[in-house]
Amino acid sequence: MSQTNQVRWTTADLELLPDNGDRYEIVDGELFVTRAPHWKHQTTADNICTELKLWSRQSNLGEAVTGAGIIFTDADNVIPDVVWISNERLASVLDDAGHLTAAPELVVEVLSPGEENERRDALRQAALRLRSCKLKLYATQGVREYWIVDRLLQQIQIYRREQARLVLAATLFSSDNLSSPLLPGFNCPVASLFT
Repeated sequence: MSQTNQVRWTTADLELLPDNGDRYEIVDGELFVTRAPHWKHQTTADNICTELKLWSRQSNLGEAVTGAGIIFTDADNVIPDVVWISNERLASVLDDAGHLTAAPELVVEVLSPGEENERRDALRQAALRLRSCKLKLYATQGVREYWIVDRLLQQIQIYRREQARLVLAATLFSSDNLSSPLLPGFNCPVASLFT
């Protein structure tokens, strides 16, 4: 992961970047570039999305997708691993290009440590800064719940909206079950998300 501090990046600048498999995100005008995720990262994100999709089909309350683009502002353009959004909200915040223009109710990010990243302190620091920036961004934009998933530790940190902030509400481990007041009746074993 690398970042550029010299210029203030905008959504229009993303059109000029190469389509080379890297993921480009802008938070507060700062560009963050990550490589294509590890296979197990994608498997974990897919497992979470699958559970949310199954629940959504039964409840008919919303939709879950992986890799949705969210353009909050010209200087805040992100691609979370998984989002869940209610049907009512989706109808009002999807633009003509198929991007969300406002916060979904739930955002899920899967951490991507890799051997290369673990050896390079600068990359680790950039990853921590991006995680912190995204937490603030999602809180500011109105995300109601934010899950940070660590596939290596097999744990999930659950942040919930409290007085305009996202506050750590729980840390779940592989022996726990995942549920949410945001998703009535949703329940799945945490361990199943890491298989």
